[in-house]
Amino acid sequence: MSDQSIFITLLTIELVIPHAQSLKEKRSEVRGLKDRISNKFNASVAEVGFKDKWQRAVLAVCLVGSDKRQLELNTARIRTLCEETADIEIAAIVQEWL
Repeated sequence: MSDQSIFITLLTIELVIPHAQSLKEKRSEVRGLKDRISNKFNASVAEVGFKDKWQRAVLAVCLVGSDKRQLELNTARIRTLCEETADIEIAAIVQEWL
């Protein structure tokens, strides 16, 4: 292996979907957000919490790269994307470097 550094960051995003009246509505909103994050940032995204709650969800977003500044920029953009998503509110966002 070369001497090149590898950085891994994990964002845990707790969401509230106040208008959702069923799991189907919630999953539709969450799936759309997951797809936008995954496609735009080449990130791994999974729903990891509140799977059986109508109006709550927790997403885990993982980014891997060799440029830490680029990863920081992308995590800021992911936060902005989540904040700008209609019909979804952010309860909490936690970032960890692994």
